[in-house]
Amino acid sequence: MGNNGDAQAAHVLVLPYPAQGHINPMLQFAKRLVSKGLKVSLVVTFFLGKSVEVETGPVNLELISDGFDEGGIEQAGSIEAHWERFEKMGSRSLKDLIQMLDESGSPIACVMYDSFLPWALEVAKEAGIQGASFFTQSSAVVAIYYNVFTGKLNVPVPVETLSLPGLPELLLSELPSFVSRPDHRPAMLEIAMAQFINIHRADWVFCCTAELLESKEVMWLKTFMPFKPIGPTVPSSYIDQSVEDDQDYGVSLWKKNSACKEWLDSKDDGSVVYVSFGSILSMEQANMEETACALKEMNHYFLWVVRGPEESKLLEKFTDDTKEKGLVVRWCSQLEVLSHKAVGCFVTHCGWNSTVEGLTVGVPMVACPQQADQPTNGKYIEEVWGVGVRPRVNDKGIFSREELKNCIKEIMEGESGVEIKKNACKWRKLVKEALIEGGSSYNNIEEFVAHFQGKPTR
Repeated sequence: MGNNGDAQAAHVLVLPYPAQGHINPMLQFAKRLVSKGLKVSLVVTFFLGKSVEVETGPVNLELISDGFDEGGIEQAGSIEAHWERFEKMGSRSLKDLIQMLDESGSPIACVMYDSFLPWALEVAKEAGIQGASFFTQSSAVVAIYYNVFTGKLNVPVPVETLSLPGLPELLLSELPSFVSRPDHRPAMLEIAMAQFINIHRADWVFCCTAELLESKEVMWLKTFMPFKPIGPTVPSSYIDQSVEDDQDYGVSLWKKNSACKEWLDSKDDGSVVYVSFGSILSMEQANMEETACALKEMNHYFLWVVRGPEESKLLEKFTDDTKEKGLVVRWCSQLEVLSHKAVGCFVTHCGWNSTVEGLTVGVPMVACPQQADQPTNGKYIEEVWGVGVRPRVNDKGIFSREELKNCIKEIMEGESGVEIKKNACKWRKLVKEALIEGGSSYNNIEEFVAHFQGKPTR
């Protein structure tokens, strides 16, 4: 448990959805708030508290129940079942926690909750506390979902090409999969829509993006809600070193492999292709096979993260056949790998956290989106920011080994790869500037902190 803030500091309770991709950005924001003088407590479920090593640094750790204290989401059987029970049990547990902290002399001034958990705002308001919603998606994805919520975009979407306010022209296939294929996971669209059911009552709405990355999207959303970009939400050692000893996220559901750095150290600058498809996503067998064949046939070193549950999808003897040019690990410190000088290309599933990390360290990307918000992120990687390319896929969402090889070759060797690398360097500089004094994210964070410290803002 951390030890932050003095006894008189305003106390902020931070409640993420219990998944790594949601906890990490909110924990990073929490650390930054502590560095500016607030007292912050991160709230995780009892199951995560006892099953995952959570290094919160200067942030306090508190526990509540999601109704599945022995097994979490896996015990629930589905995300939908977990989400429904978490609302019922979590509301009670959060209310009890707020009361306990109040009675112990550490009252809560604000509940900052994951946008997937809108019931937390009701608990906060009932207790007379301010509430701040936190989106762990891009503002473009927030804007798309909000258009659906308000009825401006009908689902199923009746057209193949869309023009929506504040957004670039989008193909149907570039929308979040819960919108483009609502029959695939109907409950997930319901969860996405629930983010907005009481957003009008939130005192603050934060998003882990940078305004300069999505200026039109942010401007449009500001007309409907108190929308404040505060990203990038990565450890400050990769941005501005404002948080002491902040080199890692602090939460990992998988054991990292320390051999990665030593292996990368032995490789030339920009010679390695790093491949990772995220902490949750289950890859289609065909895409796993095509990826393996592409890596085996290409003329570059590779580092591929394949989680334990996915190892059975690897082609037989793949690891032995490629041991001279590749390293396959179950997990690694992604930012440490991406920032290594040997890495010249990032093959990614386009999860928002991975996308932001690639932008922050300036590594060109091959965008291979699969589901959820990833298709939209992939669109921005290639066409809006110009920091990567996307392999073409068939009507089942499968890319060929030739497509993947060509995309990697384009970045590592091609003429267009030179321009992509220039763009990646440009965005790296701009993204970091958002959190440096005077930057848009810096100013938004200062405004929030000053509100609770009673200081005037510029």
